[in-house]
Amino acid sequence: MSFQAVIFDLGGVVLGSPLHAIAHYEKELGIEAGAVNRVVASTGEAGAWSKLERGIFDLEEFFPAFEKDCAAAGFTISASTMFERMAVESAPRPTMLRAIERLREEGLRTAALTNNWATGDPGPNPLRPHFDEFVESAIEGLQKPDPRIYELVLGRLGVTAEKSVFLDDIGRNLKTARKMGMTTIKVDDPAEALSALQNQVGFSLS
Repeated sequence: MSFQAVIFDLGGVVLGSPLHAIAHYEKELGIEAGAVNRVVASTGEAGAWSKLERGIFDLEEFFPAFEKDCAAAGFTISASTMFERMAVESAPRPTMLRAIERLREEGLRTAALTNNWATGDPGPNPLRPHFDEFVESAIEGLQKPDPRIYELVLGRLGVTAEKSVFLDDIGRNLKTARKMGMTTIKVDDPAEALSALQNQVGFSLS
């Protein structure tokens, strides 16, 4: 198949993984592995994490609210400390940036599709120039895996789901994309993911 666009999650794909930082923090505190993510998933749209990613909460509102969600699940964290650790992990991956550059050189459209939050920095995201389209949950008021945010990015790219590849590190986000007709790549190891993407598009990404 000849693809027209590639859509990238940011954290854990183009950037280092915040999930790794969370896992290390859980281990440090002696909390059961995956406890934080289970709180995020189980609280859903009513939870602090979802409200942060949809732009309803800012970080100042989020920290105490998420700590309360975690306390209700039976464990104690410092949400601000956890986010500091996540920020340290989230450096750009040069190989991913080069791959995005190569895709654009070959005429494919690229987009970022990220669940994020307002940082308080009024300037544009520094990754924005690397992409043709940049879709952020905190700005749109929608978050993955809601199908509407995938439809939004496809519309802005001007492509169909069937002509698109989507990379993410979270299975539930990929599941929605796959149901809509996108080709999906789960990013556990960045090098393996880029090799899979290279096989799909049919040219070198390095």
